[in-house]
Amino acid sequence: MKPLLTVENLSIGFGSAAPVVQDVSFSIAPGQTLALVGESGSGKTITCRSVLRILPRTAQILSGAITLNGKGGPTDLLALGPRRMRDIRGNDVSMIFQEPMRSLSPLHKIGNQVSEVLWLHGRVSEAEARRKVLETFDRVGFPDPDRAYRSYPFELSGGMRQRAMIAMAMVSEPDLLIADEPTTALDVTTQAQVLGLIRDLQKDTGMAVILVTHDLGVVANMAEQVVVMHKGRIMESGAAEPLLRTPAHPYTKQLFAAAPKIPDPDTPRAGDPSQDLILQMNQVSKTYKLKASKPWQPDLLVHACRGIDLSLPRGRTLAIVGESGSGKTTAARIALGAEGPDAGGEVLFSPRPGQPPIAVHDMDRAARIAFQKQAQMVFQDPYSSLSPRMRVLDALTEPLEIHGIGTASDRRDKAAAMLSKVGLNPDMLQRYPHAFSGGQRQRLSIARALTLDPALLVCDEPTSALDVSVQDQILDLLEDIRDRMGLSYLFISHDLAVVARIADEVAVMRQGLVVEQARPEVLFHNPVHPYTKALIAAQPTPDINRPINLKLVAQGAGAPDSWPDRFRFTEQSVPGLTAIDTGHKVRCHA
Repeated sequence: MKPLLTVENLSIGFGSAAPVVQDVSFSIAPGQTLALVGESGSGKTITCRSVLRILPRTAQILSGAITLNGKGGPTDLLALGPRRMRDIRGNDVSMIFQEPMRSLSPLHKIGNQVSEVLWLHGRVSEAEARRKVLETFDRVGFPDPDRAYRSYPFELSGGMRQRAMIAMAMVSEPDLLIADEPTTALDVTTQAQVLGLIRDLQKDTGMAVILVTHDLGVVANMAEQVVVMHKGRIMESGAAEPLLRTPAHPYTKQLFAAAPKIPDPDTPRAGDPSQDLILQMNQVSKTYKLKASKPWQPDLLVHACRGIDLSLPRGRTLAIVGESGSGKTTAARIALGAEGPDAGGEVLFSPRPGQPPIAVHDMDRAARIAFQKQAQMVFQDPYSSLSPRMRVLDALTEPLEIHGIGTASDRRDKAAAMLSKVGLNPDMLQRYPHAFSGGQRQRLSIARALTLDPALLVCDEPTSALDVSVQDQILDLLEDIRDRMGLSYLFISHDLAVVARIADEVAVMRQGLVVEQARPEVLFHNPVHPYTKALIAAQPTPDINRPINLKLVAQGAGAPDSWPDRFRFTEQSVPGLTAIDTGHKVRCHA
């Protein structure tokens, strides 16, 4: 079969520096899925952007050829003029970008942004464009296409925004779809549904897909061909099945070794935790009131957390897992005192062993300042949590200045020591955050959180946006720091493989409720609740023989009133969290 797209000896550079992409060659046939695999900075995205000729202004294509065998015959994409290239983009070749919130205009409604593709390429009427967009919205799984058409991006969840990006790429029915990390920041159930959606659309339309990813589990579920890239070069390529079964290149083997996996049930664990609790959450609920869109309508009550009871032993890790909107981050913010619980809920904190617990939300000013030194947070996106205008030195010394700790020289020494503790060179203190890679920025966030020598660290999705090798390094770092400093972690995540590695206890949340709670070896190998089973089924593994079970994912990730009678709950009827075995609780009807 004649290839749809052929890339030959492609090299891309910036100025006089060494090429960032060097002698890259691959081809993809119609209807085929090719995965470009590698860690951040390997050249995957810039290679794909060169196909659409949307490179940064300072980038230069130094050599090579890119040929598209579309409806009009072979076309040299690098030789086309700007006007002809605009006809190709979005019409013959479309791209799904990694972060939909940054790719969608916040000032325009979703329907108008998707319709624009048809207005530019199809020259259709507004009514015809609306009809086709609504059909595409229905096809990509929007439960209410008309509402989505009228919504702004900020009114949709991350999964729905990603579906809007897929709809934008699919509405003109292209021959080739380039998906750049389309599921990186999505929770596992949404990721499984998005991957299934791309696969179904591919079957319906016969399009080819280039999938850019660092997740070998996604590759095993989607790709027929694999190209592994590292530092701008191809390390290994070939058919997916033999490559995934027996990788030949050391770098590919390294990626496999770094991929997080749910451990075997006989993996040894530490003994029972002590009853020395550093944090307790008792009957914690949080309700938000949203104003109705019309004056005569009642306000909408959103129950972010409902009756949460959690305990964290000192020196251990309690993980909270669940999809976006399940209430994980709200629970973490309440634990840190950043949000107040509804009446009747309390959060207790014991700074040192043997000390009586302190009610976090009843502290006076002096007690709250002391608590803030003891409890710190590592945020999900290090680039957003670090000021781009502050040097690393200023970012690390700022907490010490706020609490009046040490002289300027002492603070500088502490900042340098913190960089060393997280594996960075103290010579980096004068740099700005943009000069660091994603993994290095996350290390900076951890260093900043550790500057005040806390006892409790709340980690909110600290590895979700990192590639597998960097993620592995960050988890090693967190485990090492916990063991050396005796820290306690409240760890928020949607990645069960990460949680299985680092957690001593796991609580699964859905719609503000803890639906199942147990130790990892029990929860992951003897799940009872349908939602827990869906999370485990949705976890992609780098095993060609273990595809994602989309039916099981759809059942557990569906509406709670569609679950089996034993687990079903509604706004009016919520079953209790019942102990079905020692240390294993499930929300079900007795």
